[in-house]
Amino acid sequence: MAAAAAALAAADPPPAMPQAAGAGGPTARRDFYWLRSFLAGGIAGCCAKTTVAPLDRVKVLLQAHNHHYKHLGVFSALRAVPQKEGYLGLYKGNGAMMIRIFPYGAIQFMAFEHYKTVITTKLGVSGHVHRLMAGSMAGMTAVICTYPLDMVRVRLAFQVKGEHTYTGIIHAFKTIYAKEGGFLGFYRGLMPTILGMAPYAGVSFFTFGTLKSVGLSHAPTLLGRPSSDNPNVLVLKTHINLLCGGVAGAIAQTISYPFDVTRRRMQLGTVLPEFEKCLTMWETMKYVYGHHGIRRGLYRGLSLNYIRCIPSQAVAFTTYELMKQFFHLN
Repeated sequence: MAAAAAALAAADPPPAMPQAAGAGGPTARRDFYWLRSFLAGGIAGCCAKTTVAPLDRVKVLLQAHNHHYKHLGVFSALRAVPQKEGYLGLYKGNGAMMIRIFPYGAIQFMAFEHYKTVITTKLGVSGHVHRLMAGSMAGMTAVICTYPLDMVRVRLAFQVKGEHTYTGIIHAFKTIYAKEGGFLGFYRGLMPTILGMAPYAGVSFFTFGTLKSVGLSHAPTLLGRPSSDNPNVLVLKTHINLLCGGVAGAIAQTISYPFDVTRRRMQLGTVLPEFEKCLTMWETMKYVYGHHGIRRGLYRGLSLNYIRCIPSQAVAFTTYELMKQFFHLN
């Protein structure tokens, strides 16, 4: 979920707003800039997450040791899910994901730009460090705003055909609210999510932004091209975007993955038989480590995230670059 959205906001903020062609002018463009940014980030996030939705479903099943698939690896699970649940089973929970990822990508992008400006102008922090700080804060902001939707998406993705606890998104919201402590029930696992998102988003922005700025400053002709909506702005070529985004996502994911595993198990809550042993973040991490170890517990399914990284980042960056040019954000 988070890798694609983090990529969306990594680009540097656009320079001065270009003169609009025809009616409206630069004032109209400024008036709708945040709306266009919101749409660009949301659309790119939805495209990226839909592309890797089958891998996201398998990741949830493996992380939480679903009893139907716990003995399988990534590729065998990808084959087993369609056999048991049909090919649409690979997209279970994707509707809730789309409802979540659209505002998630948009909020993270806008928050990143805002925090980066504040950190640079108010705190006097510049260079690459401001990307690290702004990225961490933007990631946490987006998580807090959209966490209930992620909770519902995970519950739906964990269900197996014939063993449904929830009939759909609305029913899942009602059931969690009624049976798991009201509004607070939607924020189970928030702490490990925030602790995992801070380094994940920060490292993602830092790595990608650094690679982008260094690449365009040292080899602009080889790595970059003029933006179609503003020839004065250089953007990375598509395959370079893919490479930089993949490297950033892989490094960030490795650092934050144990928190992701902990979050998933806490989100599933009463769905898991060991629910009472995993009430807090520390208890959950201790349980996973004690019963499954590091490789098969805290880092279970990491290979799947690496496999997700390249196509997810490729779609996110390519779509976002197209959207930025389509909405005249450069």
